[in-house]
Amino acid sequence: MMANYIDRIAAELAAKLPDCSADLLRVYALLVLIEGQSVTEEDVHNAWSVWRTVTQPGHPALVPFDELTPDVQALDTPYVEAIRAVAKAHANEGAVARSLQWRDEPS
Repeated sequence: MMANYIDRIAAELAAKLPDCSADLLRVYALLVLIEGQSVTEEDVHNAWSVWRTVTQPGHPALVPFDELTPDVQALDTPYVEAIRAVAKAHANEGAVARSLQWRDEPS
């Protein structure tokens, strides 16, 4: 059975973020699609917070991003980098596909 597009993106993220659960990777896949290369640490924290609210609602980091210490905020940077890398690869694929489609159109 072929994975759907969300699970394919999540699998790409899993290769870069092996410590994440499948459910969290799917939330991060949404960031790939919505924020793409513009994703921020705050976006990642908010996405993580949605997931963590279900898995551990009393977690001490379930506060707005600007209330976290700089050290805790910095923990989101590797996730931002992975999401941006996957988003960039998808953006490049889209540009190539559009270019090929344009070439195949009749004049």
